[in-house]
Amino acid sequence: MTTVSKTIEIEDEIRLKNLFKEAFSEVLIERQDVLAEIVMEAIEDFALIRAIQEGEDSEEVSEEEVLRALRGE
Repeated sequence: MTTVSKTIEIEDEIRLKNLFKEAFSEVLIERQDVLAEIVMEAIEDFALIRAIQEGEDSEEVSEEEVLRALRGE
């Protein structure tokens, strides 16, 4: 690859990177609802992971005990 080819390739990469940044910024500004949804899903995922970890450290109960708790008994 010649020096000219490398220079053109680097310039193309820079243009592509700038284009991607601009498009991503537009999406974030115009579709804040999508960003909010993504953040909420991430928070829910972390909460679920924490609940699973806490459950792994707690004592086991029978299926019947779980069902009674779900029925509010």
